[in-house]
Amino acid sequence: MEFETVAEGLRFPEGPVWMQDGSIILVEIARGTVTRIWGDGKSEVIATPGGGPNGAAIGPDGALWICNNGGFKYHERAGLLVPGACPDDYSGGRIERVDLSTGKVERVLDTVEGYPLKGPNDLVFDKDGNLYFTDHGKTYPRHRDFGGLFFLANGASQAVELDHHHTSPNGVGLSPDEKTVYMADTMTARLWAFDLSAPGEIVPASAFNKGRVVATMPDLQYFDSLAVAASGNVTVATISNGGITTITPDGAHSHVALPDPFVTNICYGGEDMQDAWMTLSGTGKLVKTRWPEAGLKLNYYA
Repeated sequence: MEFETVAEGLRFPEGPVWMQDGSIILVEIARGTVTRIWGDGKSEVIATPGGGPNGAAIGPDGALWICNNGGFKYHERAGLLVPGACPDDYSGGRIERVDLSTGKVERVLDTVEGYPLKGPNDLVFDKDGNLYFTDHGKTYPRHRDFGGLFFLANGASQAVELDHHHTSPNGVGLSPDEKTVYMADTMTARLWAFDLSAPGEIVPASAFNKGRVVATMPDLQYFDSLAVAASGNVTVATISNGGITTITPDGAHSHVALPDPFVTNICYGGEDMQDAWMTLSGTGKLVKTRWPEAGLKLNYYA
C-alpha cells in the first residue's frame, strides 16, 4: 500500500479523529496529550489530560470525548516504543471530555456500577448521542484485570455494564444500521459482535455468551482499535502482524501490511470518506492513504 507520512516524532499516537477543517486530532498516549496535526506537518498540543489518553471521538455536544487508560510503563526496543504493564504513577481509568476551544479537561466518570474503570480504551457515539465504550483492563507483572463493554445514555450521569470478563477489550464500533456493536479483543485477536434490540440492550447470542464471535485471527497477532466502513466491513488495526485487517460481517478477512508492528488505529474522512489515516504507534507516525472503500460517516464531527 502506498501512503504518505503526515507526522512523525509522536509519542505512541492513537485515536485519530478527522476534523472538518482537514486537520487530525489524535492522542499521544506516552505524552499524556491531545494533539492536533495539520497537513503541512505543523502540530499543536491542545490539551494535556495526563495519564494515558486513548480512544477519542467528537460527541453530540461538539466536545472531544476520550478514554483515559491511566498510563503504561514504556520500553524502547529495536527502535520501537512499546507499552507494558501498569505504571507506578497509574492515575486510574476514566472517561474525559475536552473542550476544544479552551483545552479544559473534565472527568465524566471513573466508575461503573460501583466498580472502578481500569483502562478505558475506545468509544463510539450512536445517532442519539448514546456512548458505547470499552475497558481494556490493566496488566501487572503476574496478572491482569478483565475488561468489558459499557454504555452511557445521552444525558445520563452513570454508565451501565453491558458485558464483562473479556480478556482485553479494545476497539469498538457500530454497524451502519446501529443494530450491532463490534468489539475487538486484543490478546485473542477476536472480533465480537453484540446484537441490539434497542440502544444499550443486548440480545444474548447464546445461553453462555452475550456476544458472538465474527472472526478470530490465526497465529500470533493482536487486535487494537477499529473503524467501520460504509459497506459494513470492519477494519481493525492489527499488532505484530502490523497493518489493517478487514473483516466482513460474515467473518471473511483480508490484511493490508504497514511498516510498523504497532498499527493501532484507522479513521476515515474527506469528501468521499475514502481518505484513511492510520497511527503507526511504535515508530510514532501518522500516515495517510486512499482506502479501497469509503468509511462509514460518524454521527458527530467538529
